[in-house]
Amino acid sequence: QVQLVESGGELVQAGSSLRLSCVASGRTLSWYTMGWFRQAPGKEREVGAFITSSGSIAESADSVKGRFTISRDNAKNTVYLQMNSLKPEDTAVYYCAAARGLSSSTFYRRDKYDYWGQGTQVTVSS
Repeated sequence: QVQLVESGGELVQAGSSLRLSCVASGRTLSWYTMGWFRQAPGKEREVGAFITSSGSIAESADSVKGRFTISRDNAKNTVYLQMNSLKPEDTAVYYCAAARGLSSSTFYRRDKYDYWGQGTQVTVSS
């Protein structure tokens, strides 16, 4: 079992930056591909970015590409999401998730992630 706890969400103005953190316990994070997902009210949960266990592959979804960057520090069992140039449409609950055994065809599939945090609220005002 892996327990994930997100933090860093808050109310900010458009154009601001935030860094979200996700700390894992229970098992070493270095075994897992990690993803950041978000869910806005009335919408489906969508992937924002993922990073492989070693960090060799890190990608962001088209909707946030160039603004959001995922990174990890396996020694600290922590994954980060750096969010720049925030927009009101980035308002959502942000979740981190962990998975093993993913491939290029499944990195963006939320149903392939086994462990989820409780989420942290990000609100961007215009």
